[in-house]
Amino acid sequence: MEGTAKYNCCLVGGTFDRFHAGHRLLLKAAKHASQRIEIHITSDSMAGEKSPHIQSFEDRQDVLLKWIDSNALGRATVHELTDKVGPAPSHPDADCIVATAETHGQCESINDLRVQAGLKPLHIIQVSHLKSIEGGIISSSNIRNGFMDQEGHPWMSDEHRTLTYIMHSGLDADLKTPMGVLFEGPETSPDVAMYAALDGLDLSVSNLIAVGDVSVATLLDMGCTPDMGLIDGQTKRTPLSSDEQVDPSTFGSILHATNPPGQLTPSLLQALEEGLAASNTVLIHVEGEEDLAPLFIHLLAPLGTYVVYGQPHRGVVLQQTTLDVKKRCRNLVAKFEVE
Repeated sequence: MEGTAKYNCCLVGGTFDRFHAGHRLLLKAAKHASQRIEIHITSDSMAGEKSPHIQSFEDRQDVLLKWIDSNALGRATVHELTDKVGPAPSHPDADCIVATAETHGQCESINDLRVQAGLKPLHIIQVSHLKSIEGGIISSSNIRNGFMDQEGHPWMSDEHRTLTYIMHSGLDADLKTPMGVLFEGPETSPDVAMYAALDGLDLSVSNLIAVGDVSVATLLDMGCTPDMGLIDGQTKRTPLSSDEQVDPSTFGSILHATNPPGQLTPSLLQALEEGLAASNTVLIHVEGEEDLAPLFIHLLAPLGTYVVYGQPHRGVVLQQTTLDVKKRCRNLVAKFEVE
């Protein structure tokens, strides 16, 4: 620890989900101020009250310990937090605590409890939020909601939203590799692979997005309306007959987008954003082709979203939106030609 540190023991509490630049700022402020740091991470039960998509306590703790080790915070310790205040009201050695604007009031309440117990109040070190590249706050919730990465970079910048992305032959190998887990089944009975793909999923806490007429129709036949479906009236680039087309009446609203084959357009992007923000189920009818839509979907969707699409002659592919998947999609889209 730094020799100029003013305090003896600094308390830091939080969920520390998707460890990000704002978390690092909090810990660096504590390191600068105090000889010793106690970091208290919310338990799984507490974290689950915020969101079902928060990482497990073990995963959050592991990332934090690795960062502590790589940043020479040798006198920092990590503990599990099982209630809102933890040991702060009665901690005999602590003399400061790190807070944000939102938690400053809670720290003052902790100090009231300490005074009542005959202990000195903690010095409150308030740390400002870090701003993202486009002005929002870097926070775990904004990361989980799919708006930004852990450094505050948007997955799709305002500038990139206006571009049309055009696939070129050099991307064939990358895009033919299934993005997710392939569930095989007979092409004449697509429900076999679809049932296997959905087995065990808790769709009460995660959105399901289906891409392709066959995938959407199969789900509807199974009695499952996806939160969002994308169709183009074709299968294997062959127009569907009227009796094979998806019945849109099950969906709460219908949107339209123009997206020529081999492209990703601002029109498709806008429709996807509207669909993701909708409070009811949405069917997007694409004039052109929706084959590449999963790239945009994963970039825009909240973490935990499930995307399912058909793999010709093989079955269906299921992929959950994660930070790694978002990074892969961003890297792939960056290789497209633009106009």
